[in-house]
Amino acid sequence: MQSGGENWAGRLASLRAEMAAQGLDGFVVPMADQYQNEYVPPQAQRITWLTGFTGSAGMVVVLADRAAAFTDGRYTLQIAEQVDGELYDCLHIAETPPPDWIAKNLKSGDKLGFDSWLFTQDGVGRFRKGAAAAGAELVAVSENPLDKVWQDQPDAPMALVVPHDIAFAGVTSAEKRAQLSRDLTEAGRDAVVITAPDSIAWLLNIRGGDVSHSPLPLSLAILHNDTKGDGRVDLFLDDAKRGRGLGDHLGNEVSIQPPDKFASALDALSDKVVQVDPGGTAAWVFERLGAAGATINPAPDPCQLPKAIKNDVELAGARTSHARDGVALAKFLHWLEVFAPQGELDEMAAEAQLEAYRHDGDHFRDLSFPTITGSGANGAIVHYRVTESSNRVLRPGEFYLVDSGAQYLDGTTDVTRTIAIGQPSDEMRDRFTRVLKGHIAIATTRFPTGTTGAQLDVLARHALWQAGLDFDHGTGHGVGSYLNVHEGPHSISKRQQTQDLRPGMVVSNEPGYYKTGAYGIRIENLLAVREVGEEIPGGERKMLEFETLTLAPIDRNAMMIELLTEPEKTWLNGYHQRVYDALSPKVDDPTREWLDEATRPI
Repeated sequence: MQSGGENWAGRLASLRAEMAAQGLDGFVVPMADQYQNEYVPPQAQRITWLTGFTGSAGMVVVLADRAAAFTDGRYTLQIAEQVDGELYDCLHIAETPPPDWIAKNLKSGDKLGFDSWLFTQDGVGRFRKGAAAAGAELVAVSENPLDKVWQDQPDAPMALVVPHDIAFAGVTSAEKRAQLSRDLTEAGRDAVVITAPDSIAWLLNIRGGDVSHSPLPLSLAILHNDTKGDGRVDLFLDDAKRGRGLGDHLGNEVSIQPPDKFASALDALSDKVVQVDPGGTAAWVFERLGAAGATINPAPDPCQLPKAIKNDVELAGARTSHARDGVALAKFLHWLEVFAPQGELDEMAAEAQLEAYRHDGDHFRDLSFPTITGSGANGAIVHYRVTESSNRVLRPGEFYLVDSGAQYLDGTTDVTRTIAIGQPSDEMRDRFTRVLKGHIAIATTRFPTGTTGAQLDVLARHALWQAGLDFDHGTGHGVGSYLNVHEGPHSISKRQQTQDLRPGMVVSNEPGYYKTGAYGIRIENLLAVREVGEEIPGGERKMLEFETLTLAPIDRNAMMIELLTEPEKTWLNGYHQRVYDALSPKVDDPTREWLDEATRPI
């Protein structure tokens, strides 16, 4: 038995019994839904139900005699705390990829089951190779065995889907659909299947509420290449989810159909050339199209890149939403300075206060993800989520890390600040300043067109590397426009990438450092890629740079000033002047006085 009184061993045993009844020797449980979302609704939180692990990235493989739970570097501490080590081997997914573990632990002739709605086509290929290496077989199940034994599994979400106003979207759905239809024509394709809800939301200028903190309309779509070039779309959406004005907003070229008609719609593409994203679409779709006789053209989701390149209206919305968010952050940081030193403020109270300040902002709709509010050792857990049992008081001499964001109609925010409560140690100040140096290096770099985020990632780590330090997560992720707080296809990380950074893309800048059992540090702003404004003397290539969108002071008390170079000090002072100029007219007098001190030049 683990915390909460759940019988984790009993749940694992019931899954194994159902596996045996279906003739399976193993079963793979991903943290995924049929839409391949990063954050999934309660109905699809199968790993949480089975093991107690609540992180957003993970996978479980259950065999008859052993089981393993995998996650990435963000959650290694969390999975060790939440998952019973006597039931599961808790493994780092990069150090021990699940297909490799399967290859070593399956036996020849075994049948490893998987739900083809919960794996992409590319993902299935990797697991098939792992099974084959053991002489075993990967088989798609007709009925998910975990769902069969999950007696109180929640119903599918049914939030209303509503229009997203052109004042925030900037470009009409008709224009987007027409452009993609023209692209299909040029590529010789008849249709494209779109299963990513954020792509559908962007394409049709709609938003929903099926997933916490992301305004996603869980739905499926097929965009057709029709002769008129109108970009005809079949949208598969439960009728109960139709919000007010949705039909008029979508118009005659978008046909709303029940979700149970999706299979027959794929069958009707039997003589067509159909584009499908193998890295983002459920393998079930490929199976169905293949069985129907369609010619499948594997290619990336055509909405992902144009969605990532924000138009002028979306960029303006990003600036105004970040200014509004900055007001909430300034009020919170001032409040924190007043109450934290008293020694009675805890993580949960701080989280609630920050959310309350954000609620006061115009166009606020939700948080953009569950707030990470970690003091002391809890801050070292990269994606820590406070609970009643883990809640800590913010104590003098410790760092408090708060990573939070909001969903506004005109933009999505994501910001992390690490605050020194009282006087930090010299080691803490050294580490904080090295993280800050990496943050400034990303913020100030200029780079030629065609550069990927992987080529920039080293800038964020250089100062840490010189001290034998590093952090085990990416430096930056794409961010949507009143959509997912994490979006692709671009990022800044060590991972090999083919997608270059382009003007209009929004990406986070969040280097960090984490000392297990002691403290965590992360400094995060959102950046927009733009062309270099002035001509570079002697320059020969077209160059890009970043515009910092986030407006919030960086804690001067946590810095070791002597480690900063003069150019770094110049950037910090210029950034803090921007913060003061933008926020001071919008806050009350006490907060303004605090802001004046917090942004004072060094």
